[in-house]
Amino acid sequence: MRVSDFIIPLFIAGIFIYGIIKREDVFSAFTEGVKDGLHTVYEIFPSLFCLVTAIAVFRSSGAMESLTALLEPLFSFIGFPPECAPLAILRPFSGSGSIALFGDILGEYGADSFPGRVASVILGSSETTFYTLSVYFAATKVKKTRYALPSAFCGDIAGMILSAVFVRIML
Repeated sequence: MRVSDFIIPLFIAGIFIYGIIKREDVFSAFTEGVKDGLHTVYEIFPSLFCLVTAIAVFRSSGAMESLTALLEPLFSFIGFPPECAPLAILRPFSGSGSIALFGDILGEYGADSFPGRVASVILGSSETTFYTLSVYFAATKVKKTRYALPSAFCGDIAGMILSAVFVRIML
């Protein structure tokens, strides 16, 4: 047995002990938290469902391969490995999809290859932008996102390009 096996149970027990010491109704607080959490899920679910469906359609329709082929000359020109193009395109939309592509890149080219290292940096230093924006804006009921999406998209592009630049420098 490891210490890490006990961290979550000890944390939960600590919360209950703290509640008992402070003479709080821990069960009522817990049920209120669950109620709030379910309400948040209710508010966020339509956005998430739409996003997941759109990603599935995008990948299964062949649009991903077409877009990758279209952008391959641009990626090659800026020194970005074309093997990582699908990852760069999918990462802002889907965390699980990008992890699957990451596994494919590592399996085909290896972890110490240029594409493998660039994919590792992309995965470790980027965010699933559209997922994050949809969840946060749905939860906070923000209707006018204004500059959030263009700013985040510019950050994604800069992160993808700089991942290849810094991996090339560090090799």
